[in-house]
Amino acid sequence: MALNFPFTAIVGQEEMKLAMILSTIDPSIGGVLVFGDRGTGKSTMVRSLAALLPSMSAVEGCSYHCDPMGKVLCSNCAALKAAGKKFKSQTIDAPVVDLPLGATEDRIVGSLDIEKALSQGVKSFESGLLAKANRGYLYIDEVNLLEDHLVDLLIDVAASGENVVERDGLSIRHPAKFVLIGSGNPEEGELRPQLLDRFGLSVEVKTPSEVMTRIEIIKRRELYERDPEAFIQQWSEAQNELREKIIASRKRLLKVQVNDEILIQVSQLCAHLGADGLRGELTMMRTIRAICAFENKKIANLEMLKRIAPYALRHRLRRDPLDDTGSTVRIERALEELFQK
Repeated sequence: MALNFPFTAIVGQEEMKLAMILSTIDPSIGGVLVFGDRGTGKSTMVRSLAALLPSMSAVEGCSYHCDPMGKVLCSNCAALKAAGKKFKSQTIDAPVVDLPLGATEDRIVGSLDIEKALSQGVKSFESGLLAKANRGYLYIDEVNLLEDHLVDLLIDVAASGENVVERDGLSIRHPAKFVLIGSGNPEEGELRPQLLDRFGLSVEVKTPSEVMTRIEIIKRRELYERDPEAFIQQWSEAQNELREKIIASRKRLLKVQVNDEILIQVSQLCAHLGADGLRGELTMMRTIRAICAFENKKIANLEMLKRIAPYALRHRLRRDPLDDTGSTVRIERALEELFQK
């Protein structure tokens, strides 16, 4: 495994940390979009997430690491199951896959294995990044600079949870269900609304202004670059504690009660803000449940709703030409108007 900077050693950026943690507790939340200044640790935090993810069971030898107990399988695993054969399973790390900005469509979706075709005369599929990311995380840095045809491709796969390749005489269909994480700088361009809506949570990050915080960041980065192994070992206990807390939170998730009163308040807020569709409500409900599980609370309350509302809604609001107020301020204002006590 790569020697990534430890997640727990990252200074500040608490909102980004919490969003990432909640997405690991309940992947159905739909991933995280992180927009903000350059050099604020966006990529570092995403790559550090891999060490916190619980390991998972996968079919041995499967290119798509299908779940041996799962209902959605690739064609090879489905054929084995239909033939009544038992799967050999193995425990693997949850994948966190980088999608480089310059990646081609073939690299992303997969293509004909040219080497086998030339040397053996066999048509064989060489799996792409979507296959590697199945049941894990797909990270796109500078997501707002992604080419339009790749955005369309990702929207289709994210919606269906399946990658379909029809080219070079191949007809391949395989599961591609992943949590999408994107980062970027808003000054370099906006994200298309269709893809924007596919992210469950949105986070805004800024360069720390407090001098001592900046100094601590510099010190820790210097220590890490000088001796990565020693630095990672120094933070191993904190990493293990957080990892165990995430695993425990997953087990508590479905025991959290989100009663009708909270759901009514969620819908009132979304309607008041004019959020499109119902994805905002679904995301808020799941995120409220996840944060309750993380903080070991059995019943959701209004305070939880207020905490997570900006995460789930700031990227779903329409622009008001008569109001240039930022999305976060609009949400906070709506919360005060609706639920002030």
